Amino acid sequence: MANFYCGSFPQLRLRRNRKYQWIRDLVAQNELFTHDLILPLFVCEGKNQSQKIENLPDVFRYSPDIILKKIQEAKSLGIKAVMLFPVVDQKLKSPLASEAWNKKNLLCTTIKMIKDKISDIGIIADVALDPYTSHGQDGLIDHSGFVVNDSTIEALCKQSLVLAESGADIIAPSDMMDGRVLMIRKALDENGFSEIGICSYSVKYASHFYGPFRDAVGSAKNLKNADKKTYQMDFRNSDEAMREIAMDIEEGADMIIIKPALSYLDIIYRAKQNFQLPIITYQVSGEYAMLKLAHQQKIIDFEMACYENMIAMKRAGCSAIISYASLEMAKFINDLGSRKF
Repeated sequence: MANFYCGSFPQLRLRRNRKYQWIRDLVAQNELFTHDLILPLFVCEGKNQSQKIENLPDVFRYSPDIILKKIQEAKSLGIKAVMLFPVVDQKLKSPLASEAWNKKNLLCTTIKMIKDKISDIGIIADVALDPYTSHGQDGLIDHSGFVVNDSTIEALCKQSLVLAESGADIIAPSDMMDGRVLMIRKALDENGFSEIGICSYSVKYASHFYGPFRDAVGSAKNLKNADKKTYQMDFRNSDEAMREIAMDIEEGADMIIIKPALSYLDIIYRAKQNFQLPIITYQVSGEYAMLKLAHQQKIIDFEMACYENMIAMKRAGCSAIISYASLEMAKFINDLGSRKF
């Protein structure tokens, strides 16, 4: 462990390194760049659609034509990747989630369109069944409502393949089934997609901060009073998170996601200390919404508070951040010359 004893007052005055903005900038240990941000986008059917999302201020569901414009904006600001989530028509949902591997489904056709129109932007495709299931769970269920592991993995492999065929650059399984990274990697490799990366949601807690997201993709009403605690992690545990990460690395994950972000900085830090691969964290809908709502009540400045939160995530050890505030924060970062911290 480093020895931080380095002198004493009055010879040592730590405030000297804080006297001016330029000094603070010069000695800053952690920075946030636009290329650290990943923009999540909700895709809905139709044309020229921008649908407000209840309890998720300033975030919208967009039809594919508007998605193109948002991605162009993100690219112009220096954002390098987007993450796409489909808003599936209720009529297309089913207990077996078969729409998830329909090659002509909303997400697949949107990815193809993006790849045809925009170059040099990474597309990360979320892989889970909850947008497609009539019961709102991330996997298939048995007669008792229990989410079954192995048959869910079979469905996830089929979903991953159609997304890869559509042009997704990275597959991001967010379901938390045991062994799914291994089987998805095998399916991709056997079908000619060995260059497609897997960014696994290795640590996804059964959090109370997901509510607005579930409203956004339309799974909350289907989920009803059920929960996801038999597969998402117990937030009282941390050692288990390290086991999940180790398992996914062994199975072939190229990057990992830790979700949520701010309540789990200790998990990000431990992961950084123990594993040598990129760590991404997700500032989830509830975390984002709290900042926005506090700003609306004039309690905090959203941009400054969000930036501070994101620096904490970087300080803990993450490489990148998925955030609904990515566009706002990219503009903020590009204007840092006029900011004082």
